[in-house]
Amino acid sequence: EVQLQASGGGLVKAGGSLRLSCVVSGLSEDDYAIGWFRQAPGKEREGVVCISPSGGATYIADSVKGRIAISRDVAKNTAYLQMSSLKPEDTAVYYCAASPYYGAAYDEAYKYVYWGQGTLVTVSS
Repeated sequence: EVQLQASGGGLVKAGGSLRLSCVVSGLSEDDYAIGWFRQAPGKEREGVVCISPSGGATYIADSVKGRIAISRDVAKNTAYLQMSSLKPEDTAVYYCAASPYYGAAYDEAYKYVYWGQGTLVTVSS
């Protein structure tokens, strides 16, 4: 059974930082791209960032560019989302997902086969 377990969310003040983790089990992580999406209350799910299967390339949404970095530890089957200079508008449930596709359409949710359960990030002003 394939599982993605996201964790690391919490309450942080504006300007602060958080690191989210996504532990992948049941599949060979280096065969899949890992993406992070977020969904704020009343808004559609937004693709934020994606890392290639090898970990050597990334796509990052303009809305978070310069404030977010994604990495992966293939040996640990874990992907990380490092967020800094957080803003109240970053408040959302963050989801990690796995896809056999890696490319410019990284923010299309339908390209992802497996999804984690989400972790809530709340940024206070």
